[in-house]
Amino acid sequence: MAQTLLMPKATAVWLVDNTALSFDQIAQFCKLHPLEVKAIADGEAAQGIKGLDPIATGQLSRDEIARAEKDVNYKLKISEPKVRVPDSKRRGPRYTPVSKRQDRPNAILWLVRNHPELKDAQISRLVGTTKSTIEQIRDRTHWNSANLAPMDPVTLGLCSQIDLDLEVEKASKGRPLPTAAELGATLQSASETENAGFSYEREEEKEIDANAVFAKLQSLKSDRPNDEEDDQY
Repeated sequence: MAQTLLMPKATAVWLVDNTALSFDQIAQFCKLHPLEVKAIADGEAAQGIKGLDPIATGQLSRDEIARAEKDVNYKLKISEPKVRVPDSKRRGPRYTPVSKRQDRPNAILWLVRNHPELKDAQISRLVGTTKSTIEQIRDRTHWNSANLAPMDPVTLGLCSQIDLDLEVEKASKGRPLPTAAELGATLQSASETENAGFSYEREEEKEIDANAVFAKLQSLKSDRPNDEEDDQY
């Protein structure tokens, strides 16, 4: 696999400022046009880009630069990486261990019932099955349909909760929102809500009887001298 240069324009800026390489050599190494490299040297392009040292990143050696500076026709070669990163494998149907393959139909039945928005391809990625098996379970034509019981594939260890949530989120995008009838809720009409009466019980303020108040005060005054006489004895 051919190595790709990191940040080619920033690398070109550094090579223009720090080496005696020709515009053609820099353009060939950074996959740029020679006129673009000339514009960088003249200050007309890449003015806000900070140069990236390809020696520090391990993509070019000092010996390679010195060799190219001596020979104008020499083409720079990117250095081999010290660490090989394996190529990412193309995601296909999930591999299911032999010990758990008997639980796959139960997991498919659970996904079909609890997440009908999932497509067959998504279910196939989650539990590692085929579309024909999914269709048989949907149509109840599977050879073991009578004995199937829905079981969570996460609990069975066939997939992770993160993978399941991602697939459900993908399937839910662009799906219309459920109506009130689907949710089983009934909404009252506007006329019913406007005419709804609200009873607020307000406690009536009691009128103060002035005569009763003064009579009570008089009784208090009359009782006080009798108490004082009792204290003298």
